[in-house]
Parts: sequence; structure tokens; C-alpha cells
Amino acid sequence: MKTTLLYRLGLISARHPVRALLGCIGALVVLLGLSAVFGGDTQEDWDVTGVPSQRGVELLREHQPGVGDAFARVVVHSDDGALTGAETAELRTRLEAMPHVATVSQPRLSDDRDTAVITVGYDVPVTHQDLMGNDEPLDEAVADARAAGLTVEMNGMVPETAAAPVDGYAEIIGIVLALLIMVLAFGSVVAAGLPIVSAIVGLVATSAGVTLLATAMKVSPSAPMVASMVGLGVGIDYALLVVNRHVEYLRDGHGVVEAAAGSVAVAGRSAVIAATTVLVSLMGLRLAGLPTYSSFGFATAIAVVAMLAATLVVVPALCSLAGARLTPRKERKAEAAPVAATETFIGRWAAAVGRRPLAAALLAVIVMITLAAPAVAMRTWPSDASAQSGELTTRRAYDLLAAEFGPGANAEVLIVAETSGPGKADPAAMVSALERISHQPGVVAVSPLMPSPDKAIGIAAVTIAYGPSAEQTGDVLAAIRDQLPDGAVLTGETAYYNDISDMLAVRLWLVIGFVVAASLILLTIVFRSVIIPIKAAVMNLLSVAAAYGVITAVFQWGWGSSLLGVDQPVAVSSWVPILIFAILFGLSMDYEVFLLSRIREEWLDTGDPHGSVISGLAKTGRVITVAAAVMVAVFLSFSTETDIMLKMAGLGMAVAVFLDATVIRMVLVPATMSLLGRYNWWLPGWLDRLLPRIDLDVADDDREKSPTPACPVG
Repeated sequence: MKTTLLYRLGLISARHPVRALLGCIGALVVLLGLSAVFGGDTQEDWDVTGVPSQRGVELLREHQPGVGDAFARVVVHSDDGALTGAETAELRTRLEAMPHVATVSQPRLSDDRDTAVITVGYDVPVTHQDLMGNDEPLDEAVADARAAGLTVEMNGMVPETAAAPVDGYAEIIGIVLALLIMVLAFGSVVAAGLPIVSAIVGLVATSAGVTLLATAMKVSPSAPMVASMVGLGVGIDYALLVVNRHVEYLRDGHGVVEAAAGSVAVAGRSAVIAATTVLVSLMGLRLAGLPTYSSFGFATAIAVVAMLAATLVVVPALCSLAGARLTPRKERKAEAAPVAATETFIGRWAAAVGRRPLAAALLAVIVMITLAAPAVAMRTWPSDASAQSGELTTRRAYDLLAAEFGPGANAEVLIVAETSGPGKADPAAMVSALERISHQPGVVAVSPLMPSPDKAIGIAAVTIAYGPSAEQTGDVLAAIRDQLPDGAVLTGETAYYNDISDMLAVRLWLVIGFVVAASLILLTIVFRSVIIPIKAAVMNLLSVAAAYGVITAVFQWGWGSSLLGVDQPVAVSSWVPILIFAILFGLSMDYEVFLLSRIREEWLDTGDPHGSVISGLAKTGRVITVAAAVMVAVFLSFSTETDIMLKMAGLGMAVAVFLDATVIRMVLVPATMSLLGRYNWWLPGWLDRLLPRIDLDVADDDREKSPTPACPVG
């Protein structure tokens, strides 16, 4: 079956490979030139409208310099006894000289006076380009104190954005592992290297595209890393799919050019559909309510489009240049005839699953539900210094503060009350509220309400008994809020993080609903079936749930977390569930589309509902397995980064892809399709007439050659 548009694109690239590759290089040069001239810099946007604490942040920024914007805590410790006033005074002087510093607090000394904490307030948000990821001024300011033998550690907004920089080695590790896996799987260095070359082209285009995106919107500095992680995986997957079909055509006796064009027509169509499902999932990130997620979605969408374009143009050109070298050397020397797909291990496996589909399906469901079970206990919190590696200054500062001043020293909580204007809080009610809050369980101390310089607001600091990520913290904050009168709000870093965590827990279900509904509609249109999309959505949700369960067990329960360099159980980062859901659901659909497209081909050719499942799995099982192994290697490589969120995301996505390509695609899909038989392809007649057709211009002559199987249609 040839797809006119894609077939012609593949044919042009294969007939004129050098021109096609030069054209791609020229396009990359133009993109890179545009990005160099017009591209913007990445910048975070952490303001979240609609959460209660944001109002407090805005009031502080307007009326209290150095409090509502970025801050840093400098923790000074002496092993030789009490700190002297001269030591802290000199340090304060150096801190005051840093750019953008608005205030430097007096040292707060511990009971034994060997530890002091100094809070630095800035006049710009932490997302400002001069501060984000830049702790050099702080390091320079504390250098003399460290040289004098004092222990100086730092945490707070500014140090935490720079403490765990992304080294960039993960991409290199992922590419090397991917190459090794494909060499072992395909027995040809050329066949293994071709998808890597295509993916590298896509990565270059992605980098330029994300830089241009930064001129139109604020793009998180983490977005390029997420885009590269996903783009590298899907780029290799799509290229593998086309190369695998190209090799099949070569074995069937087709010429190199015809094989390349045909592989783009058929496998390229699956790649287009798969990429569309990924894009649909990524657009769900906009519903999360955070500007950072929107930038993740758009940046990763650029990566997916770039990888798809490279697959459709670069891959057929390289296939044409490679000629017969894409097949294993033994086959080229006629030392061994190619084995029929149904006679391979995967073919025999598919047949075995088809013989006992009910038992296989039940076993697979039990495995997935068991792995997903820990997710019921998952507790989320935006990753703070307590979750990071003990090698980082932010974590050491956190531990020092907790040991010397109590866990609540790391949990900044402020009450901001408007004292003028139409929305001002009643003074008597505020005094009464502060008194009640001071006796609230979990509250250690409440400071008096201190007026801002312009007397527009009053600020009271609340010290709680727990660290910011402790289970009890959310309950304490909720109890404090219940005591506040109108005109007063609870804010500060910990309250802000708590609000974000609560918001994301609710928005997760909105994202899930949108992505699942949109994917159901798309797959119904593509595969002309009601059962297939529903079954695909349920199975993909199982994969995501299992990933959540494994993340919870590893990070929150501490099962094997030391292998990833995590030295204590930590809450799951609030940023992770929505991010990996949107990415994983789309990636899972990739494998679903790869497999179902081939099964549908066999079904249309033979009309045999059982044989088409076995044949389709036998012919795609290896490429799906290899593609998944590559994706797992790429994602696991990102779990080697220092940042805890990247560790969680990398491990979660690696686990989900592994389970999706093994338990789901190799067991659950063929088992359920064997059980359902012809009903897999059931579509009510009225719905068939109502739905648009997006067969991507299947050629009429090929449609006439394809038999129309008898399937139950309502």
C-alpha cells in the first residue's frame, strides 16, 4: 500500500540522496543562522496566577523591598566554637556588595552561637537572567570566610537554581548506548548508525527551533533538556521503523530506491500518526496551569516535528546511499537465508500468546497492577534542597539549618496583611488571629506584625515545626489559613510550593482527561475502530500508573534509591507526574501505532483476525523491542544527572517504556486482540460515515488491490 504524498517524498529523497542531504544541511544552516540572529535566551516564569500565595508575593514585591523577590540563605558554621561579630560583619559587607541585593539580614545565631544564618533579599525575581542559575557572586562573596576556616553553605531560591546544573553528558551517553543496542540487534553498523545520524540532524534543528521559540515566549532553561530527551528517543524510533521496513523490502527483492520510497510511504505513515499522538499529548501540558509546562510542551513539540522531518527526508536518502549494506553481512554473502518473521522467537512468542490469550492477559494485568499499586500512596512536593544530593551546598545548608535551628528553619512562611485601602484586614481580627495561630499545633513561633516601609502592609513570620516537604506541613498551613481574616494571606516559599502541589494534583486529572479524549478521537479516525482506541488508552494508562508506582517505591519508600545517588526517601516531585504522563502517553501511543498499523495491514490483506495479530507482532516485535531498548537507554542516561527531578523523570519514563514494549505490546495487546477477534475492528456504520478519513492519500490503485475483509459493522 503506497501513500501518495509520503511515497513521492521518499522517492525524491532516494533518487537524489545527495541533493536531499545538502538541502537538509542548507535548511539547518538557515535555522542556525536565524536562531543566532533572532533567537532569545531561556528564562523561567514561576508566577502562577490563581494560587492564594501569589497574591502575597505580589504585595511583598510592591511594598517590601527584598522580601517578595529572590532570596538566598547563607549558613555559616564554626567548628572552633562561637562565631565572632567581626566574622559575620565582614561577610555581610561582601554580600551587600553583590548585584541586585536589596537587603542583608542581621545574623541569626544558634543557641550555642557556632552557627549563623544570614538571609539575602534581592530586588528582582529569581527568574531574572542575572540570577537564574548563577551563584558565582555568592561564591565570591563567601570565599574569604571559607578561606578563614569557616564552613559556609547556601540554599534558598538563587543557590538552588544553580546547585545541580545539567552536565549534558546524558545525551552523549544515550546516543552511545543506542548505537551499541542497534549494532547488536541489526548486525550492521550502517543500519545502526543511520537512525543516529537522523536523530542528530533532528537535535540540531531542535536546538535552533527552541532558541527561536524563546523570542516568542519565556522558555524554561529545563525545556531544551526535556525536548532533547524525548526528541532523541522518538527520532531514533521513527528512523528505526523506516529502516526496518526498508530492509524488509530489500529482502523481498525490491530495488534500493523503490524500497526506500515504499518504506517512507508505509512506515512513514505510522511515524506521522505516532508523532501526531505525541503532539496531542504534549499540548495537554498547557492545561497544567504553569508557564514552565507550556514551554516544555512547545519545545518538545518542536523536537518531535524536527525528528519526524528528518525521518521522512534524511532516512530515505541515507538508505539509498547505503544500498545493500543495511542488511547483515551474512545475508549479503548469502551465507544464511533470512528467517521468516513467524519463525523467529518473536513469531513463536506471538503464536504462543495467541494460543492462550486469556491466561496471558490476566498475568500481564496482574504484573501491571502490582507495579502500579504503590502509586496509591504517592505524595508529591516540589523538589527542594532536602531532596537533593548531599554533595550539593544547598543540601548541606538545609541539614545545618535543621540541626541547629530546627526543621522549620527551612520552611519560610509569612503572613501578609493589607493595612490600608479597601481590602485591608481588620486590626483587631489580625491580633486575635495571630494569637490563635501561635497556639496552633505544629506552630513554633509567630512574630509580631511588622509594617512595611510605606505602612501599606504588615508582615508576620511564622516558624513551623516541620520541614517544607514533611507530610504534616500541608495540614499546618491549612490550619493557619483557616485562622486568617479577610485581607490577610499566607505566603512565602513553603506556602507557595504547597499551593503549587495542590494545584497540580487537581490539574493532573484535567490533563489526563484531555489527552485521553483527544487520543481516543484521533485513533478512532485513523484505525476506524471503537475497541482499539479504548483498549489503547486503558493500556497506556496502565503503563503510566506502573511508572508512578515504581517512582513512589524507589524515591518515596527508598527501595534501591541509593543506586541512583539518592541517600534518603523523598517525596515525589510535584513537577513529575503531569510531565511524564503527557510524554509517556504519547510515547506509548507510538508503539501502539507501530504495532496496530502492521496488524491492520495484515488484517486488510487476509481478513484473518487471529493470524493478522500473530503476523503483525512477528513482523514488528523486533523493531519495537529495539526501539524501546534505545528509548530506555536514553531515559536511564538522564537519571544519571544530579538533579532529583531529572532522576525521577528519567527512571519513570524508562520503566514505563520498558513495560510498554514488553508486558503491554508483547503480551497484553496480542492477547486481548486474539480474544476479541473481528470485534477489534468494529465501528458502527453511522460513526464510520460521520468520521473524517485521514488515510493520508492512499493511492486508489493500491486500495483496489487490498481485499475488504468481512468484519462486523453496526
